[in-house]
Amino acid sequence: MDTRIKTNDYTLTPEAQAHLDERIAAIEKSLNGSAAEARLEVEVGRAQNSKHGDVWSAEMNLILEGKSLRADVKAETVNAAIDGAKDEIVRQFRKQRQFHRRMLRRGGSIIKGLTRFGRDS
Repeated sequence: MDTRIKTNDYTLTPEAQAHLDERIAAIEKSLNGSAAEARLEVEVGRAQNSKHGDVWSAEMNLILEGKSLRADVKAETVNAAIDGAKDEIVRQFRKQRQFHRRMLRRGGSIIKGLTRFGRDS
């Protein structure tokens, strides 16, 4: 998986980098075999226009097979923002995958019904 990391108004510490690498590995694992052609763009930093002190933002864009999934999470810590963005990306990917499976099964069911109808006549 092609991974691109960008930081805004923040230098990534080794601890935060290790945490981010773990979350990226978890995303790769959930992609199964389609991770080779995927691209993940990660943007981490302080949230812009924050009125509540230190608020961190993590944005992830997953581009896979011409489709894009996007997660933008704001939290009180960098690690919490990264975790939230990872969870949202994985949730969206699973939802999309389940939708495609459901449509495939529905189409197969319709075709099977049509072929059975033709035999009875």
